[in-house]
Amino acid sequence: MKERIIITGAAGFIGFHLSKLLLNKGYQVIGIDNLNDYYDPKLKKDRLAILEKNSNFIFHKLDIKNKLEVDKIFEEYKPEYAVHLAAQAGVRYSIQNPDVYIESNILGFFNILEACRNYPVKHLIYASSSSVYGGNKVVPFSTNHNVDHPVSLYAATKKSNELMAHVYSHLYGIPTTGIRFFTVYGPWGRPDMAYFSFTKNIIEGKPIEVFNYGNMERDFTYVDDIVEGIYRLLDFIPQPNPDWDQTKNGINNSFAPYKIYNIGNNQPVKLEKFISILEEKIGKKAIKIYREMQPGDVLRTYADISDLERDIGFKPSTSIEDGLEKFVNWYKEYYNIRI
Repeated sequence: MKERIIITGAAGFIGFHLSKLLLNKGYQVIGIDNLNDYYDPKLKKDRLAILEKNSNFIFHKLDIKNKLEVDKIFEEYKPEYAVHLAAQAGVRYSIQNPDVYIESNILGFFNILEACRNYPVKHLIYASSSSVYGGNKVVPFSTNHNVDHPVSLYAATKKSNELMAHVYSHLYGIPTTGIRFFTVYGPWGRPDMAYFSFTKNIIEGKPIEVFNYGNMERDFTYVDDIVEGIYRLLDFIPQPNPDWDQTKNGINNSFAPYKIYNIGNNQPVKLEKFISILEEKIGKKAIKIYREMQPGDVLRTYADISDLERDIGFKPSTSIEDGLEKFVNWYKEYYNIRI
């Protein structure tokens, strides 16, 4: 029998790509998604249609806020693994709509942890975010850095997820790995992300808003690198370290079966350079409107991935030029655009 993996947020950007990869590797994937309208549901349904062509993919439309429904899925399938990617995303949206972040990212994650406790899995991998680094000034961002100064509610919920996972790893022996994603981009991406909206506006001849007057850097990470990292971590199951000493072992592992990793490209790109590469790939210049820094934003993200390289021998390798070219080609094909 094929090993079963529950993937929450399976119709989302990363969830779709991960589901595709795992199906190709021969796993049975049980996908969960509520198909909400935070962005165009058609995109989610089109992703889902591709996954449903594979007989090893089973989909359940449900909201992870519903504890009974989540428990029912875990009871029915008794998965060997769970990858929790469902969440309310977006730093700026969390300022306008804080309630949904508590419901989805806190209550929803609690329901997944409870399901993993009641129907034990070999390994729970869950999405954290580079946003947890908040006001940190020391770069590159290391998983051994303190992350107690978030600058958005979204970041605070992701830090909370890491703390909740540690408690469940400690009390119930559930091996958990949190992955801090750094600005993920690529085909089938999220329309609320800057690279997507920039592409749309440049093609349509509309202005793009460049915040902090372009004085920002992001560690853009291509989606194939992200899902390859998750796949390699599946069977790299955290082990408890009974001799754990924070002063010697760092804070990204524990006396519990618990681990935190960054997955980033390890190469920050200046926003102006990013825009110029995008213009080149699209074949059209952007109309730029410069704005001040937005609340909740950070100046720079930069991932230290040394522990990822050490533990699983993996490092993201897709250049921003190659990644943006693949995205732009997909965008033109998906939206049937000719320039």
